[in-house]
Amino acid sequence: MSVPDPRTFPSSSDAAPLAARLHTLAEASLAATTGQVSAARDAEIAAAIRALLLAGDGEALAALFTSAPSVSVYRQLWRSLAERERALIAERSALATTPFAIPVIVVAARDTGGDGRVALPGALDDPAALAAILREHGALRGNQTFALAGTLVGADAFDVERLPNWLAATTLRDIGDVLPMAVQPVPIDVSESIETVHLRFVAGTALAAPGVDLLSDGTVGGWGMPMATALARQLTRPGVTVLALPRAPQSLVTAVHHGRAAQREVTAQLFAANAIRKLRASVGEPIAVISAHRNAAAPGGGELRLSLSSPFDPREAEGFRCPLYAADRVGDVVTMLVDLLRDCRVTDIRTLAGVHADRDPETGLTLLFKPETIPAAARVTTH
Repeated sequence: MSVPDPRTFPSSSDAAPLAARLHTLAEASLAATTGQVSAARDAEIAAAIRALLLAGDGEALAALFTSAPSVSVYRQLWRSLAERERALIAERSALATTPFAIPVIVVAARDTGGDGRVALPGALDDPAALAAILREHGALRGNQTFALAGTLVGADAFDVERLPNWLAATTLRDIGDVLPMAVQPVPIDVSESIETVHLRFVAGTALAAPGVDLLSDGTVGGWGMPMATALARQLTRPGVTVLALPRAPQSLVTAVHHGRAAQREVTAQLFAANAIRKLRASVGEPIAVISAHRNAAAPGGGELRLSLSSPFDPREAEGFRCPLYAADRVGDVVTMLVDLLRDCRVTDIRTLAGVHADRDPETGLTLLFKPETIPAAARVTTH
């Protein structure tokens, strides 16, 4: 894809000594010409991350990632962290709890004609009913000894900085202690009749023998539809329409990564479906333009934007601001958008080279390109 990365990354010289050393090791692993050298550097990274987890040094662990000088280094470290999280649980010599999280994409809107704000609860009415669905359909590799928290929580609950505390608390306890750490519910505010997409997690713990990976199946099985129905029933309030889309149970680090990507994809799907339907009903087939923009308020200081417009009505256009998270490769996100547009039968898709401004200098509004406003010197790839 021709779209570059619009984000900025910290300078290597600004990282703390330990973080700088691990960044250098990650770069050496990625640049290694043999698998043996790469494996040796990865082993050094793994040992250092393991030591931080065991020492409970969440602050140093978080700094390792916030100071990463590139996406490739961040991803290399992230893979090692995800492996260490699961390995530390598997190393236990006796029964121990495996913490996990189920990402849930919640699509909510006020009913037509409704007004005012409605808060969907962050507390679940019957978490045991959800656990029963998972048991009935053999989720968690058929494990029966697990429990779910009675709250819906946000991604902040599983920040890298908090991971050492989560792992330290996963000792064998009464399964009635659903979670060894207090997790605050995060309600969902619904105030518009247009669908909004929210990311929440159902957290849980499971008892398993050492070496048993309960989270190896990354697919949603037969439990997906009944759990989606049960979640929507527990969350729905009068005057609000709710759709809940659970994803597969994952380790904490992996759940956050997959959950954010799923939220972005569902948000893009809703935008594309509504915008394309509107344009086709009024002016005909849309033209799509995907571009990269600087934006100080976005994660990493940059984002992708998708605009849909028609030359038959230059005033009519629809825009979507697509976030880029730290572990994202821009090409992967652009491919997601292009594939989505193809699925919607959009035949004219243009990706724009270069990193562009946040605002239109003439209007001061958010800059979104239409085919007729693309700079003459810009390089465009048509899909």
